[in-house]
Amino acid sequence: MSDSIDQQVCQIAADVFGVPLAKINRESSPQTLENWDSVQHLNFILALEQGLNLQFEPEDIEQMQNVGAAIDLVKQKLKSKNG
Repeated sequence: MSDSIDQQVCQIAADVFGVPLAKINRESSPQTLENWDSVQHLNFILALEQGLNLQFEPEDIEQMQNVGAAIDLVKQKLKSKNG
């Protein structure tokens, strides 16, 4: 299941930031993706919330400094949500 979560988060990132999926990895960040600015960061969060049926807190949003952090946070949220 975790691989599909990785894949889903990477696909959402690729869609939001307008880059091919092959260019997205755990280290992808605002420093490596030119389309990743503050507005797109919020779009990424919203897309994750809608796509994965999650709700992020403001402190969660601040932690998502790269795709890997987003993947880890999504997994953590899903684990606590599913008990």
